[in-house]
Amino acid sequence: MADVSSSRWEAPATSAPVHAEVVVPGSKSLTNRYLVTAAAADAPSIIRNPLVSRDTQLMIDAIRSLGAGATTDDRGDLRVTPIPAPEAATGSPAPLTVDCGLAGTVMRFVPPLAAATGRPVRFDGDETAYTRPMSTLLDALTALGVQVESADGRLPFTVTAPGGVRGGHVQIDASASSQFVSGLLLSGGLFDLGVDVTHTGDALPSRPHIDMTIEVLADAGVTVEEPQPGHWVVEPGRPRGLDVVVEPDLSNAAPFLGAALVTGGTVTIPHWPAHTTQAGDEFRRIAVAFGGSVSLTRAGLTVTGPTTLSPVDLDLSHVGELTPVTAAVAAFANGTSTLRGIGHLRGHETDRLSALTTELTKAGADVEEAPDSLTIRSAPHQPSVWGTYHDHRMVMAGAIIALRVPGTVLDDPGTVAKTMPDFMDLWEQAVGV
Repeated sequence: MADVSSSRWEAPATSAPVHAEVVVPGSKSLTNRYLVTAAAADAPSIIRNPLVSRDTQLMIDAIRSLGAGATTDDRGDLRVTPIPAPEAATGSPAPLTVDCGLAGTVMRFVPPLAAATGRPVRFDGDETAYTRPMSTLLDALTALGVQVESADGRLPFTVTAPGGVRGGHVQIDASASSQFVSGLLLSGGLFDLGVDVTHTGDALPSRPHIDMTIEVLADAGVTVEEPQPGHWVVEPGRPRGLDVVVEPDLSNAAPFLGAALVTGGTVTIPHWPAHTTQAGDEFRRIAVAFGGSVSLTRAGLTVTGPTTLSPVDLDLSHVGELTPVTAAVAAFANGTSTLRGIGHLRGHETDRLSALTTELTKAGADVEEAPDSLTIRSAPHQPSVWGTYHDHRMVMAGAIIALRVPGTVLDDPGTVAKTMPDFMDLWEQAVGV
């Protein structure tokens, strides 16, 4: 069993194909969207098969700070009681506090919800979160009638709307993150006039995550109108209570499927949904591009790796979270691969383009970094200490590199607990350690 408390992990290498069935825990993206929606609802909710991780615990703590109740029953299901309506709220007017950690969903989804409570709420987080852009959301909240105190448009900041949030129309440039749109949509029904959001930028990364938000709201009886692309409208009104089952996290499944690709093995992920808005579902197309074979049956999704990996030229603008794992697989392809449309990843847990370039180069690969793309021309071949940059996806990418480069050691692997605390144990079991 991997020592999750250790600051370093010599990830397993193998010269044999990986053959495994891996049961992946619930989706972080869905769990946290359901938690925000349940906190805003007009009745209690049940969230079944939620992910248990640092990011989801931060979200649970956040909605509790705002007055919601959240308990886990003996089956592991979350039972959520909503935040009281502002006119029913009681207690000290002193500011409430929300710890965002390094969770983008907490720092982008919770401020609109917090403003709707009518209480002053201060947001803070890990020091490394201070670099993540927030001004788009904070400026939007200001335009909607919220008082915002922030030194530089980043954490820490305070939001206050004593009489509630006026709401109405707002224009934003969400080119840096689709989470700005999702955050406004998730709580827009609590605003006096609802919310009418127009995206003004040229690009909108990770569009599937907005589709996921719209589907989550639909589960709670909220209709999000989209009269034209990049324009969304939510009418005022609280969501209804939920009783939902969280799908497996398909992005967290990607490294295991990547292991099948780089070793010529076969990996099955049970319970893969036939219909989903998760960006991770796109890894099916990515696997085929590398020359793998893909089969989706009642047993789940099965990926079998090819004898030789084909090079790829992929636009990942809508599925940027898959970039680290895809880059790690591409490093072993027989030829030059290019991953495009990923400039927005510079504002994630770390600058992922820079981090991937640095670590792949240390491992002996030939990588060219451009503002919006990575080009990978040769395979890693020398063991290194793979930096993880407080980024769970960098842990997953490093584990794939280690499969083919014996002696690779991952620094600070425990950061993967952000979304998948059991990753190292599941990885070692899949590889056969």
